[in-house]
Amino acid sequence: MILREGFPAPTVADSAGRDPSKRWRLVCSLEGLDEAYLAYRLSQTAYLAARLNDAGIPTIQPAGGHAVYLDAASVLPHIPQAEFPGQALCVELYREGAIRGVEIGSVMFAYPDPDSGKMIYPKLELLRLAIPRRTYTQSHLDYVADCAAKIKSRAASVRGYKFTYAPELLRHFTARFEPL
Repeated sequence: MILREGFPAPTVADSAGRDPSKRWRLVCSLEGLDEAYLAYRLSQTAYLAARLNDAGIPTIQPAGGHAVYLDAASVLPHIPQAEFPGQALCVELYREGAIRGVEIGSVMFAYPDPDSGKMIYPKLELLRLAIPRRTYTQSHLDYVADCAAKIKSRAASVRGYKFTYAPELLRHFTARFEPL
Protein backbone atom coordinates (compact mmCIF):
# COMPACT_ATOMS: atom_id res chain seq x y z
CA MET A 1 0.00 0.00 0.00
CA ILE A 2 1.37 3.41 -0.92
CA LEU A 3 0.18 6.12 1.42
CA ARG A 4 1.51 9.10 -0.47
CA GLU A 5 2.84 9.88 -3.92
CA GLY A 6 6.51 10.52 -4.48
CA PHE A 7 8.15 7.10 -4.42
CA PRO A 8 11.01 6.88 -6.91
CA ALA A 9 10.04 4.93 -10.03
CA PRO A 10 12.26 1.86 -9.47
CA THR A 11 10.49 1.10 -6.20
CA VAL A 12 7.06 0.96 -7.83
CA ALA A 13 7.52 0.53 -11.58
CA ASP A 14 9.91 1.83 -14.18
CA SER A 15 7.64 3.13 -16.89
CA ALA A 16 10.60 4.19 -19.02
CA GLY A 17 11.72 0.55 -19.40
CA ARG A 18 15.13 0.93 -17.75
CA ASP A 19 14.41 -1.68 -15.11
CA PRO A 20 16.52 -4.81 -15.84
CA SER A 21 13.92 -7.02 -14.15
CA LYS A 22 11.17 -5.85 -16.50
CA ARG A 23 11.54 -8.99 -18.66
CA TRP A 24 11.21 -11.16 -15.55
CA ARG A 25 7.97 -9.40 -14.64
CA LEU A 26 6.69 -10.06 -18.16
CA VAL A 27 7.56 -13.76 -17.87
CA CYS A 28 5.81 -13.91 -14.49
CA SER A 29 2.76 -12.16 -15.93
CA LEU A 30 2.54 -14.66 -18.78
CA GLU A 31 3.07 -17.56 -16.38
CA GLY A 32 0.11 -16.27 -14.37
CA LEU A 33 -2.09 -16.89 -17.41
CA ASP A 34 -1.04 -20.53 -17.77
CA GLU A 35 -3.94 -22.66 -16.53
CA ALA A 36 -1.73 -25.61 -15.56
CA TYR A 37 0.49 -23.32 -13.50
CA LEU A 38 -2.53 -21.71 -11.85
CA ALA A 39 -3.97 -25.12 -10.99
CA TYR A 40 -0.66 -26.06 -9.36
CA ARG A 41 -0.60 -22.81 -7.32
CA LEU A 42 -4.14 -23.34 -6.13
CA SER A 43 -3.42 -26.95 -5.22
CA GLN A 44 -0.42 -25.87 -3.11
CA THR A 45 -2.47 -23.50 -0.98
CA ALA A 46 -5.37 -25.97 -0.76
CA TYR A 47 -2.93 -28.68 0.37
CA LEU A 48 -1.46 -26.51 3.14
CA ALA A 49 -4.90 -25.40 4.29
CA ALA A 50 -6.09 -29.03 4.41
CA ARG A 51 -3.04 -30.09 6.44
CA LEU A 52 -3.63 -27.24 8.89
CA ASN A 53 -7.35 -28.03 9.14
CA ASP A 54 -6.54 -31.70 9.80
CA ALA A 55 -4.37 -30.52 12.72
CA GLY A 56 -7.34 -28.58 14.15
CA ILE A 57 -6.17 -25.18 12.92
CA PRO A 58 -8.99 -23.32 11.18
CA THR A 59 -8.22 -21.44 7.98
CA ILE A 60 -10.20 -19.12 5.77
CA GLN A 61 -11.88 -21.21 3.06
CA PRO A 62 -11.38 -21.59 0.24
CA ALA A 63 -7.62 -21.16 0.46
CA GLY A 64 -6.26 -18.24 -1.54
CA GLY A 65 -4.21 -18.46 -4.69
CA HIS A 66 -1.08 -17.05 -3.05
CA ALA A 67 -1.58 -17.57 0.69
CA VAL A 68 -3.28 -19.45 3.48
CA TYR A 69 -4.94 -17.46 6.27
CA LEU A 70 -4.95 -19.07 9.73
CA ASP A 71 -7.64 -18.11 12.26
CA ALA A 72 -5.36 -16.97 15.08
CA ALA A 73 -8.25 -16.15 17.41
CA SER A 74 -9.38 -19.78 17.25
CA VAL A 75 -5.87 -21.14 17.81
CA LEU A 76 -5.26 -18.77 20.75
CA PRO A 77 -8.75 -18.10 22.17
CA HIS A 78 -7.37 -17.08 25.56
CA ILE A 79 -5.55 -14.05 24.12
CA PRO A 80 -7.82 -10.99 23.87
CA GLN A 81 -7.66 -8.76 20.81
CA ALA A 82 -5.95 -6.04 22.84
CA GLU A 83 -3.04 -8.48 23.28
CA PHE A 84 -2.78 -9.31 19.56
CA PRO A 85 -3.39 -13.05 19.07
CA GLY A 86 -2.38 -12.84 15.39
CA GLN A 87 0.96 -11.31 16.33
CA ALA A 88 1.46 -13.90 19.08
CA LEU A 89 0.87 -16.74 16.60
CA CYS A 90 3.19 -15.07 14.11
CA VAL A 91 5.98 -14.89 16.71
CA GLU A 92 5.43 -18.48 17.83
CA LEU A 93 5.57 -19.81 14.28
CA TYR A 94 8.87 -18.02 13.76
CA ARG A 95 10.25 -19.29 17.08
CA GLU A 96 9.08 -22.86 16.44
CA GLY A 97 10.21 -23.28 12.85
CA ALA A 98 11.73 -20.05 11.50
CA ILE A 99 8.56 -19.61 9.43
CA ARG A 100 7.63 -16.05 8.60
CA GLY A 101 4.05 -14.92 8.38
CA VAL A 102 2.23 -11.66 8.84
CA GLU A 103 -0.49 -10.67 11.28
CA ILE A 104 -3.68 -9.39 9.72
CA GLY A 105 -5.84 -8.38 12.65
CA SER A 106 -5.69 -5.92 15.51
CA VAL A 107 -2.13 -4.75 14.91
CA MET A 108 -2.97 -3.89 11.33
CA PHE A 109 -6.59 -2.75 11.60
CA ALA A 110 -7.59 -1.74 15.16
CA TYR A 111 -8.08 1.99 15.62
CA PRO A 112 -9.43 4.37 18.26
CA ASP A 113 -12.94 5.66 17.78
CA PRO A 114 -12.54 9.38 16.97
CA ASP A 115 -15.31 10.37 19.39
CA SER A 116 -14.89 8.06 22.37
CA GLY A 117 -11.25 6.99 22.02
CA LYS A 118 -12.37 3.38 22.58
CA MET A 119 -10.45 0.88 20.44
CA ILE A 120 -12.40 -0.60 17.55
CA TYR A 121 -11.15 -4.09 16.71
CA PRO A 122 -11.54 -5.99 13.43
CA LYS A 123 -13.79 -9.04 13.25
CA LEU A 124 -10.94 -11.39 12.29
CA GLU A 125 -7.53 -12.14 13.80
CA LEU A 126 -5.55 -13.84 11.06
CA LEU A 127 -2.04 -14.97 10.26
CA ARG A 128 -1.21 -14.90 6.55
CA LEU A 129 1.23 -17.48 5.24
CA ALA A 130 2.14 -16.38 1.73
CA ILE A 131 3.51 -19.05 -0.60
CA PRO A 132 6.05 -17.55 -3.01
CA ARG A 133 5.95 -18.72 -6.60
CA ARG A 134 8.14 -21.66 -7.61
CA THR A 135 9.81 -21.88 -4.21
CA TYR A 136 8.36 -24.52 -1.89
CA THR A 137 7.91 -28.25 -2.24
CA GLN A 138 5.27 -30.40 -0.58
CA SER A 139 7.75 -31.30 2.16
CA HIS A 140 8.16 -27.58 2.93
CA LEU A 141 4.39 -27.25 3.32
CA ASP A 142 4.33 -30.37 5.52
CA TYR A 143 6.97 -28.74 7.73
CA VAL A 144 4.86 -25.58 8.08
CA ALA A 145 1.79 -27.62 9.04
CA ASP A 146 3.77 -29.71 11.52
CA CYS A 147 5.21 -26.60 13.21
CA ALA A 148 1.76 -25.01 13.45
CA ALA A 149 0.39 -28.24 14.96
CA LYS A 150 3.12 -28.14 17.64
CA ILE A 151 2.07 -24.60 18.54
CA LYS A 152 -1.60 -25.65 18.67
CA SER A 153 -0.68 -28.46 21.09
CA ARG A 154 0.86 -25.94 23.51
CA ALA A 155 -1.44 -23.01 22.71
CA ALA A 156 -2.47 -22.42 26.33
CA SER A 157 1.13 -21.48 27.17
CA VAL A 158 1.35 -18.81 24.46
CA ARG A 159 0.97 -15.26 25.75
CA GLY A 160 -0.04 -12.03 24.11
CA TYR A 161 2.00 -8.93 23.30
CA LYS A 162 1.92 -5.21 23.90
CA PHE A 163 3.31 -2.34 21.90
CA THR A 164 6.56 -0.73 22.94
CA TYR A 165 6.40 1.52 19.87
CA ALA A 166 3.57 2.09 17.37
CA PRO A 167 3.56 4.86 14.76
CA GLU A 168 0.26 6.52 13.89
CA LEU A 169 0.27 5.36 10.25
CA LEU A 170 0.96 1.84 8.99
CA ARG A 171 1.99 0.65 12.44
CA HIS A 172 2.07 -2.99 11.32
CA PHE A 173 5.25 -2.25 9.32
CA THR A 174 7.42 -0.73 12.06
CA ALA A 175 5.73 -1.39 15.42
CA ARG A 176 7.73 -3.00 18.19
CA PHE A 177 6.38 -5.39 20.80
CA GLU A 178 7.23 -7.17 23.99
CA PRO A 179 5.59 -10.26 25.43
CA LEU A 180 3.18 -9.94 28.34
